[in-house]
Amino acid sequence: MKPTTLLIYNVEIAGAGRAPFMGRVLVEGDTIAAVEPTPSADGIEADVKIDGRRALLLPGGIDEHVHFREPGMTSKATIESESRAAAAGGITSWIDMPNTSPATTSRALIEEKIKLAEGRKVGNMGLMVGATASNLDELRDVDYSRAVAGIKLFIGATTGSLVLDTDEALDRLFATAPAVIAVHAEDNAIIETNHHRLLADQGDGADDLPVEMHPEVRSREACVAATRRAINLALKHNARLHIMHISTADELDLLRSLPPGARVTAETCPQYLLFDSADYQRLGTRIKCNPAIKSSADRLALIEAVRSGLIDTIGSDHAPHLPADKRGGALKSASGMPMIQFSLPLMLDLLGPELVAEKMAAAPARIFGIKDRGAIKPGYRADLTMVERLDEPYTITDGDVVSKCGWTPVTGMKCRHRVKLTLVNGRAAFSALDGIEAVDDATDILSFST
Repeated sequence: MKPTTLLIYNVEIAGAGRAPFMGRVLVEGDTIAAVEPTPSADGIEADVKIDGRRALLLPGGIDEHVHFREPGMTSKATIESESRAAAAGGITSWIDMPNTSPATTSRALIEEKIKLAEGRKVGNMGLMVGATASNLDELRDVDYSRAVAGIKLFIGATTGSLVLDTDEALDRLFATAPAVIAVHAEDNAIIETNHHRLLADQGDGADDLPVEMHPEVRSREACVAATRRAINLALKHNARLHIMHISTADELDLLRSLPPGARVTAETCPQYLLFDSADYQRLGTRIKCNPAIKSSADRLALIEAVRSGLIDTIGSDHAPHLPADKRGGALKSASGMPMIQFSLPLMLDLLGPELVAEKMAAAPARIFGIKDRGAIKPGYRADLTMVERLDEPYTITDGDVVSKCGWTPVTGMKCRHRVKLTLVNGRAAFSALDGIEAVDDATDILSFST
């Protein structure tokens, strides 16, 4: 049977490392068949034709850092609800972190999560397997070509079995890991010292701290110490290291000092580019996350690092909580925020289409070896995001939120970019276009090359 053909024309096609150009894209089945610098539909037969009306057409976003909360925390979010939020935000592929309940730490639990998502997810699913003190041998036997993008390492800064911070265990992991090690780098000892010192300063009976003190509890020193430790281990063993959610200017100095050939890459997140410590007064625990959002100087340094290429990727660290979970201060409220739906539009406002195509599609595909995705090229999978550019910005509200938790830290922000269509494998996973309906079978399991 001949595959269904789709023509998207009169669009400004954006990609990494090149200026956007007016053109058209022909899709056959799940694959991009042609990309041409001709904006009209003339001369092409297709089952469906979409006039993009000069909208931006980007490679589908690849979010390599999400927490969809399932299994175990489905009151906050589900794979179904959060993957729909991803599609509404132009994200076509995502990599889910292992700190669920139970944590994804074995081949059996990987398969269970894949089965759990069957028939419910929207978009292309990838996973991280978590490193623990007891599963280092099993990590070598995981299939890193299907579903599993790499190994998630928490050097402190979390709870339960996913903490791995002894010298012996870390050295063994970096010496033997057969895939990318993606690290959450904060030093628990420094955090605990800060915690107790700051709480003692509050006086007898104090059991919480103002949220504005969150960057003092989870301090820049905690980030720098753990990031330096991870980098030194990666250099010692020539391991592939991806440092997640860089939040300080100080960590950028560590990246600048890397020797040639170091296999170290880095991610930051929209929250560290959009907010700084002054925003705690206005937004409170809505912007409480780990690592903590820090100073305006850090925010500006991170933006420059994204623009210069020092930071490789932007991942949302999408981590939904219910509003009740966010009650309290720096110690009692939950850390994390839902970000996936608005990350790409807001980053287009801040950085422009070329950088967004690089940091949120091409670079994640390159770093994790995601096959045939992350670019608008013939032969690649037809993961595409059409974004309308508005003359007048709209204001984001909690009422716009697709995520199950029902709120967003960016409520009240104005944005000039709005996702109109998200194609996953050539099928509409999200549509705000007349005559184009979203379907539920726009989905796949990601493949990786190690």
